[in-house]
Amino acid sequence: MSRRAWLAGGTGAAGVLLAGRAVTPAHAAQPAQPPAVPDAPRAPFVIEAGWALTADAADRVTLLRDASIVVAQGAIAEVRQGRIAGNQTRIDARRLLVLPGFISGHTHVCAGTPTRGIIEGGRSYARPLEVVEGLDDADLDALTALNLAELLRSGCTTTLDMSLSLRQAESYVRVATRWGVRGYPAPMIPGIPRLFPIWQRRDDAALTASVPGTLDEIAVARRFAVANARANDGLIRAQIAPHATDTHTPETMRAMIDAARAVGNGLHLHLAQGARETETVTRLWGVSPVRWLESLGAYDLPVFGAHMSGVDWAADGPVLKTHGVVFSHCPSAGGAGGESMPYPEALGAGVPVNIGIDTHSNDYVENLKLAVLYGQAREALLRRVSPVPLERPSIWTAVAGATIVPAGGLRRPDLGRLRAGARADLTMIDVSGLLVGTGTLPPEPLHHLLYANGAAVRHVMTDGRLQVFDGRLVADETAVLDAGGRAVEKVWQQLEREGWFR
Repeated sequence: MSRRAWLAGGTGAAGVLLAGRAVTPAHAAQPAQPPAVPDAPRAPFVIEAGWALTADAADRVTLLRDASIVVAQGAIAEVRQGRIAGNQTRIDARRLLVLPGFISGHTHVCAGTPTRGIIEGGRSYARPLEVVEGLDDADLDALTALNLAELLRSGCTTTLDMSLSLRQAESYVRVATRWGVRGYPAPMIPGIPRLFPIWQRRDDAALTASVPGTLDEIAVARRFAVANARANDGLIRAQIAPHATDTHTPETMRAMIDAARAVGNGLHLHLAQGARETETVTRLWGVSPVRWLESLGAYDLPVFGAHMSGVDWAADGPVLKTHGVVFSHCPSAGGAGGESMPYPEALGAGVPVNIGIDTHSNDYVENLKLAVLYGQAREALLRRVSPVPLERPSIWTAVAGATIVPAGGLRRPDLGRLRAGARADLTMIDVSGLLVGTGTLPPEPLHHLLYANGAAVRHVMTDGRLQVFDGRLVADETAVLDAGGRAVEKVWQQLEREGWFR
């Protein structure tokens, strides 16, 4: 299928729906360019799916063969089995698996590519991230666009972005608004310019001394979040993002929770991400990070906590489960071949688990696969010695963790589900072609995701706006890659001048 060879509808002229507007065959010889801010499509169109992972009103999911999905006004209007007659514009997905758009509950979008391929050398990523922060706004936007393009290209339509600074959060909003991406951005506090002396401190005097500066950052972040609480027709919903529990005091964490309450979109942080964080918080405040946040009243908000390698699942698992705190499990967080994460323990504790991205790898399909394979290996190794219950993850578990689970954590019944009334955030993946499929539509399509990666994603849309078509960005993919690459080169050249690679 060529890039714009969509299945023609009815007996009228063939139509192409591209980023919210109809393009006639006269335009089809040249790539059609979307407007800077695509208009939501008004006329209904139909996606003809080989398989579709649908949900009913009770959130029971079912794989539906030969499904037709009607999209109108940016939402799913109807889902039914069989083909719908008429002359609507149609997307041919008859060899594809159609899923709700993936949701990453933990990303650092702007900082992804500059650390890829160098974190695996065993060096600290601190200095590369500091260099990124020194780039000008144009280069920050180029990095944000490159990383956001990769996320979209691999089927991720919603990102909870813990931007590493206010400037990076502002960059995220600029790019995501231009492309019509759904996002929950927040500047991390403390941000990169102040983080490492506080986080990697030798004694707690640095934490105490940091309080005035952190309170100033919170005030600025709160203004940013209020201004972007429902930006770009609600596609942008800013959050509040403490870095972690060991870089805050009760005063600063209460200020962050108060800001999150004022904004209303939730709290996003690294939570008990390692033994050191748990030991520090327990020593300072007398309870674990999970229970410390509970004592401060954080859990009346939507909360996404990343990594959780320092959680005591026997003691803290019930707290997380009771409050519906979402564990954002990022299987590639440490780069390729990073350490195993407590995915089976969290599932065994009944805690809702999202599959997140973090940094380095933006390939969402690959991370789905890694979550299952790493998780199954961890469960097999620990099942006889674990003091807590374990649950062996499956691809069904991981796909739920990419869709309906994080949507529930965001308190968004209109996301993460393929059913009438939900927003038309959709990802369509080839499960029939080379390396992934067998040349024909398979009987158990989710299992073929274990043979896939982001290159198998064919079409992606957010709110009914097409952003990836036939495996390529609707935006100028070459320009995005070139500009992002030039920004990364500046980071690496600075590191070379400093002797960082030696």
